[in-house]
Amino acid sequence: MRHAIAGIRYLLRDQHNAWLHALATILVLASGFYFHVTPSEWLALTLAITMVWTAEALNTAFEYLCDVISPEFHPLVKKSKDIAAGAVLMSAIGAAAIGFIIFLPHVKSLLQLLPGI
Repeated sequence: MRHAIAGIRYLLRDQHNAWLHALATILVLASGFYFHVTPSEWLALTLAITMVWTAEALNTAFEYLCDVISPEFHPLVKKSKDIAAGAVLMSAIGAAAIGFIIFLPHVKSLLQLLPGI
């Protein structure tokens, strides 16, 4: 457990994108509480958040490992890193789609309560 927590600390300390994921996580959680999402919506949001964080952590670990194996530039290492980064992007797009599907009806309902909209 101690090593896993250290790994999470490294991720948060060393990766700029982890801060963006943390901000997105906080916004999604706050929105979920604000809109009183259902348990099944919480399940989908939790899975989406976990998917993105897992992809980011694996991408970071993969990048560190590539840097040790090949400190100098190598085109195949670049391809590997790009593919790992693409996996993070795919998971983030999927998570955004889940968030859109869940929150759009809540936002529409809120907007209908505002005068003139």
